[in-house]
Amino acid sequence: MHETNKPFDLSKARVCVILNNGSGRRKGDEIANALRKALEPVAAGFELRRTGKGRKLERMARRAVADGFDLIVATGGDGTLAAVANALAESDAVMAVIPGGTFNYFARQLGVGDTPDAAIETILSARVRRIDLSEINGLIFLNNASLGAYPEILERRESVYRRWGRSRIAAYWSVLAALMNLRRPMVLKAQIDGKQLRQRTALAFIASSAFQLETLGLDGAQAIREGKFAIFVAKAHRPLPLIRSALRLAFGKMARGDDFEMICTDDIKIEARPARRMVAHDGEKTRMTGPFHLRKRRNALAVLVPATPADTSAE
Repeated sequence: MHETNKPFDLSKARVCVILNNGSGRRKGDEIANALRKALEPVAAGFELRRTGKGRKLERMARRAVADGFDLIVATGGDGTLAAVANALAESDAVMAVIPGGTFNYFARQLGVGDTPDAAIETILSARVRRIDLSEINGLIFLNNASLGAYPEILERRESVYRRWGRSRIAAYWSVLAALMNLRRPMVLKAQIDGKQLRQRTALAFIASSAFQLETLGLDGAQAIREGKFAIFVAKAHRPLPLIRSALRLAFGKMARGDDFEMICTDDIKIEARPARRMVAHDGEKTRMTGPFHLRKRRNALAVLVPATPADTSAE
């Protein structure tokens, strides 16, 4: 296993680049060429593996680990990076991050830069750091996950758009259709400071990125740095207030006292009826069956970070 906080020696590393072409073939070609030009001359070995199908990413990354690569370079948005992290968790392989998404919260949290060029420079002079990972029922997420009203609305809206096209009426109908499945709120159960918490809610937003919360102007970043989740639990149960709360949360404009209660814990279980429902995570959506167990996996992933970080508060 690679030592943490030690310089990473590329000359002794077999490198595999996992490239997601989903965001565009031309952009993927440019990143692939830049990585090959920078890494192939200095690494012990170099291989590029690419796919245009997101569901193949985790399988491809697991194969790279099984093939004995020392460094797995993941390129893409946070959903892509989460899929690769899921494959590398608890392994000896080290992950490097090349941002290719819209917000790139994970890359910015690590301090590797929010452009491919900056991230490549990080790889050339980096150290290894092990970080905690967040999971829900075994699925890794890097920034956030949510259950209840918001992911159900997103899922219904996409289904209605596919059938009827994009329109304001279709969007409103998707909201109403989603709310029909939310007549029985979820139940959150957690042990916090030795006390048992039990709370009913129709929307739970689980944050695991301090950088994202600070960017959105939301509370909870310090709790995340202490190894916990910041969980925003909607107080509203009636449809219209709930929708307003969900939208304000999505745009970082929630009225904390009026809309949500914040819970900070590193282990929580959420029960829901019906048990099978949509979970939104890092811009992706997955249908899962509850109860939903969220927990932290300590020091589960080795990542490359700048050799001399400018800001050690995120460590």
